Amino acid sequence: MTERRAKELETALRDAGVRVTRQRAALLRVIAGSEDHPDAAELHARAEAAGAGVSLATVYRTLTTLQTQGVIAKLEFRDQPARWEAADQRHHDHMIDVETGEVMEFTHDRIERLQAEIAAEMGFEIVHHRLELYVRRRRG
Repeated sequence: MTERRAKELETALRDAGVRVTRQRAALLRVIAGSEDHPDAAELHARAEAAGAGVSLATVYRTLTTLQTQGVIAKLEFRDQPARWEAADQRHHDHMIDVETGEVMEFTHDRIERLQAEIAAEMGFEIVHHRLELYVRRRRG
C-alpha cells in the first residue's frame, strides 16, 4: 500500500512539472507511510532518518505542491504547526490533545446528523465542514 501511495504522490509531482529526485522520492515514501498527522519538521526528521538527505525547504515545497495537486490536505490547528494527511480519506473529524499535541481522528453518526439538522432548521444544507475538538485527558 505504501509503495502504491508513494507512486501516486510521485505522479502528482510530475503532473505539476516537478522533477522527482532521489531525495524527493525518499520523502514521498515517508509521507506515504505516515499514518499519523505529521508536520513538516516531523516529515523532515523521518526522511533524514531514512537517509534521504532532503532539506526542510524541499519538504515544504513538496508538501505545498502535493496540496495544490489535491493529494494531501493541510490541517491547521490552533497553536500548532500545520499538519498533513492524505486528501482521499472518507470524512472524519479531529480531536487535538492540548497537552501532548496528539491528533486523533473520529467519526460519529449522531454528530453528523445533528449538524445536518441544525443547518436544515436554519434553511441551509452542509456543503463541507470541519469539526475540531480540543481535549485534555480527565484526571482522576
